[in-house]
Amino acid sequence: EEERRVKANDREHNEKFQYANNCIVTSKYNILTFLPVNLFEQFQEVANTYFLFLLILQLIPQISSLSWFTTIVPLALVLSITAVKDATDDYFRHKSDNQVNNRQSQVLIRGRLQNEKWMNVKVGDIIKLENNQFVAADLLLLSSTEPHGLCYIETAELDETNMKVRQSVSVTAELGDPNNLASFDEVVCEPPNNKLDRFCGTLYWREKKYPLTNQNMLLRGCVLRNTEACYGLVIFAPDTKLMQNSGRTKFKRTSIDRLMNTLVLWIFGFLVCMGVILAVGNAVWEREVGSLFQSYLPWDPPVDNFMFSAFLSFWSYIIILNTVVPISLYVVEVIRLGHSYFINWDRQMFCSRCNTAAESRTTTLNEELG
Repeated sequence: EEERRVKANDREHNEKFQYANNCIVTSKYNILTFLPVNLFEQFQEVANTYFLFLLILQLIPQISSLSWFTTIVPLALVLSITAVKDATDDYFRHKSDNQVNNRQSQVLIRGRLQNEKWMNVKVGDIIKLENNQFVAADLLLLSSTEPHGLCYIETAELDETNMKVRQSVSVTAELGDPNNLASFDEVVCEPPNNKLDRFCGTLYWREKKYPLTNQNMLLRGCVLRNTEACYGLVIFAPDTKLMQNSGRTKFKRTSIDRLMNTLVLWIFGFLVCMGVILAVGNAVWEREVGSLFQSYLPWDPPVDNFMFSAFLSFWSYIIILNTVVPISLYVVEVIRLGHSYFINWDRQMFCSRCNTAAESRTTTLNEELG
């Protein structure tokens, strides 16, 4: 998209450009993708990959000296606990998305203001905002009840500044009647981007051009303050500047996760060295001593020489010494889940004025708070 063309209050015309509706999705999974995506994320943990590799080795009878049951049970337990934790996190993301998508906005349709859910708001709609209401999408301010088309917004969700002033274009501020707000020809502006402090566009009306800047925009995430009401034209939805800066929900790792991955790699390297030393010892013994017993204690097939015996012994020792990498390293997943409940239950973090408790939105980053 090189530029965006918007005609006010004309859904048929704007639908030709196939602009998306205003429904937002911040969750990572759905019912179909949860299992494969979650397992892929979990096996990015080095220890989980190690124990899966170990499980595959234990299924080979020529080298396995331990039952595969001893590995699959703790691995499945750790994977299950982590999956439940991740599913719980994502459930709350779905819940938050539904809550936001089902908020109500007053949209001007066929000359009348009608309540529409946020997710049904389209590019080109004219929305009426009242005092203390959240902005549903990135809007071009058309008019306001304040003098000179001014309005005041709180931008705490976008930056650290609280109150800012926005002003409508003078030509639309003078129109007054909501039914006349769509009388201009067209708005042509830049495509969606994540620049919060910049907007460039042009409003065409009666063969004249009127420049549009960031001072004429109300961004999603703002709250209207100290202004009785205002009207705005939806320019970006749902590819708002706020959502462009949010990006996709990513799999986040803490410093403890990265440290544990490094430790597991070092421990695994130590395990491989031990396996190599023992395999070399096996090769030497089989060549010097074991060959004397071949008449009554032959090698099990398919072993036919001391080098192949040493190769199989290497993997056998890897299995036998697997507890060098303890799966209990990842009991931290259970601890994180417990910490998230402690945060939610903490009375000292309860706001009695708003009747709101602290909420742990993700359980993967709790220790970073410390």
